[in-house]
This record gives sequence, structure tokens and C-alpha cells, in this order.
Amino acid sequence: MSGCPYFQRRHLLLTNKPSKAEEDDSQAGINKASKGGILYGDYLQLDKIVTAQLLQSEVKGDKIHDEHLFIVTHQAYELWFKQILFELDSVREIFISGHVRDERNMLKVNTRIHRIVMIFRLLVDQFAVLETMTAMDFFDFREYLSPASGFQSLQFRLLENKIGVPDNLRVPYNRTHYRDNFKGIESEMLNATEQEPSLLKLVEKWLERTPGLEADEFNFWKRLEINIFEGLNRENEKIKKMPDSEDKEELAADLVKQKELFSSLFDENRHDHLLSKGDRRLSYKALQGALMIYFYREEPRFQVPFQLLTSLMDIDTLMTKWRYNHVCMVHRMIGSKAGTGGSSGYHYLRSTVSDRYKVFVDLFNLATFLVPRAWVPKLTPNVHTFLYTAECCDSSYCSSEDSD
Repeated sequence: MSGCPYFQRRHLLLTNKPSKAEEDDSQAGINKASKGGILYGDYLQLDKIVTAQLLQSEVKGDKIHDEHLFIVTHQAYELWFKQILFELDSVREIFISGHVRDERNMLKVNTRIHRIVMIFRLLVDQFAVLETMTAMDFFDFREYLSPASGFQSLQFRLLENKIGVPDNLRVPYNRTHYRDNFKGIESEMLNATEQEPSLLKLVEKWLERTPGLEADEFNFWKRLEINIFEGLNRENEKIKKMPDSEDKEELAADLVKQKELFSSLFDENRHDHLLSKGDRRLSYKALQGALMIYFYREEPRFQVPFQLLTSLMDIDTLMTKWRYNHVCMVHRMIGSKAGTGGSSGYHYLRSTVSDRYKVFVDLFNLATFLVPRAWVPKLTPNVHTFLYTAECCDSSYCSSEDSD
């Protein structure tokens, strides 16, 4: 066995020391820190960060071990909220300044929105660390927290406003407006974000400019309406020719529901009514743009917009998961007791896990209006110049015909 080349090489790897040349290479750097300049701890202000954990239980003479974890975890949340706000403000500025009209800037928008998505994924997973603390561990120091409460997180409320959580759909906090729990400059900051255009409103205006919606050009919406109802009529004729059976009755009933659904989709007054109730969030034209992007997502010009819409849904999904994880953790830690800030605790938090806090709920509902590809208006090179810079057409929604 000792003569085996494999074991000889393995023995050399395990026992041989680095050569002199290798040692020299590993030590070839220059310690620039010795020449002055900013150091790691100064750059990150670590003297402030790592000394910012003041245990209230220790102040009261009864140091509780798990309070340190509780503080660090929530401080980490707040730092990530700060980064989300930083990214969100930069995206909103691109929209507000009109730079989004230059489609090259959409890559910046997508990159930063995707970064927000990844941070939220981290925030959702972070609950697992906090849940290493048992309910009894939390009970040991909970009395020292009152009246502090997670509801008082200014950054999270700013985040909700800047994304576009509707003020009129918020669950009251102890029968009062959420902003009443903030005073002075914090209340002013919240009020300012309510007046500024939210990400939802900025995306809405962007969707309204979707190329191909114009009535005097491609007129996607009218073409789609015609195609869908022609398709439904063809389906109706097929059903009529079927022999009487339970299947025929079910198909006929389902077709009636589909006609009602699409009649509602193409009824602007119906849309405005749902908008007034809060059941829809996007304008009628913005909804048209979103559905057009959805159907033509394979087209080069719509691939990046489709990725953006997907990421916006990811944000809503992850914020909902974050709220749900928070609810579960609170229920596990305090049961049905009141929160330290005075709310009903678990019951209040549970009421916030609903579609009323979903900002981009209309994007989720687009899947309701999916139809067979054959019903989607076909694109030909002479009518879809708004999509292409080169005459190529490899999408399932493209027609191979090249009409003059």
C-alpha cells in the first residue's frame, strides 16, 4: 500500500510544509494600517455599535442572559430596515426624476429592488435565531421592556408608507390612528411620507406608459377583449354540441363564470368601484399595462419589466411572511397577553396578516385573467415596433406572418 501513488501524494499533502517561496508569497503584503489612515473599527463605528446593548435587567440589578439576544436581534432588524429605506429611496428617485424613461436605468431599479427582496428573506429567517429563546426566558425580562413595543419602530412605518400601504386600510392601533403613537419630528416624518409618491404610485404611472396600449397604435386592450370573447363564444359552441351530461352542465356553468369575470375586467366603471373599496390598487390603465407585460413577458423589451413585477410581488409575499412569523413568535412567547406597548398583542398582530396590507395585490390577481396563448393578440414585425429594435420574433405570442 505504501507504494501506491495516491497514498504517496496524500502523505505529501498532509506532511509537507510550504516551501520557502510559498512562505514568502504568503507574507508579501504591506501592512498599510501601520502608516495611518482609517481603521476597520473606526470606519464601521464599532465603538458605538457593539456598546449599544444596554440590558435593562442589568440596570435594575438582575442581569438576564437572553435580553442580550433580544436587543441584538432587534438592532439588526433596524439596521436592515435602514438599508431597505436607502435602496427604496434610490429607486423612488429614479422614478420621480423621470430617469426610468431611459430603459437602461431599469437594470438599476431591478437590482436594488432585488436587493430589498434578499434582505427581506434574511429578515424572515432571522426569527429562527430569536426563537431559540423560550417563552420562560422571555418572561424573565419582559417586565423591563414596558412600554417599549415593536409597533414604535419608526423605520418600519416609514417603510410601509414608502412602499404604499394604504392609510385607509390600516388596522387601528388601540382604536387610534397609527401616527398618533409618534410625536414631534417622528410624526412629521411619517406625515411627509404619506404625502410623497409611494413606490406603488410611481409603478402605477410607469405601467400606464406601457408601449402598445395606445388606441391609435397596437391597442392591446381592445384586441385582447375581442379575442377573449370570441374564444369564449367558440367554447360555448363546442359545449352546445356535447351530449347532455353532468360534465356538460359543469362546463357550461364554468363558462358563465368566465364570461362574468372577463366582463368585469373590461368594465372600467366596475374597476373604479373596486378601486374605491380598496379591492384593487392600480388604475385601470396601469392594470392593462401590467397584464400586457404579463402576457408578453418573453419579448425582449418586457423581460426586465416582468422581472420587476415579480420582485414587487416577492416584497409583498416576504412582508406578509415577516408579519406572520412575528405573529407566531408573539403567540408563542406571550400567548394572548396584551403587548408591552398596550395593544392586544397577538390579536392585533394577527389582524395585520391580510391582503389589506398587501401593496401589489393587483399583480397577484393577474393570474386570474390568464387565457390560452392563442387568445392573446399576435404580434407581427410591422405592428410591434414598440417592442423590437431588430426584426426577430421567437415568442409564442408572435405570428409568423409578415403582413405588408
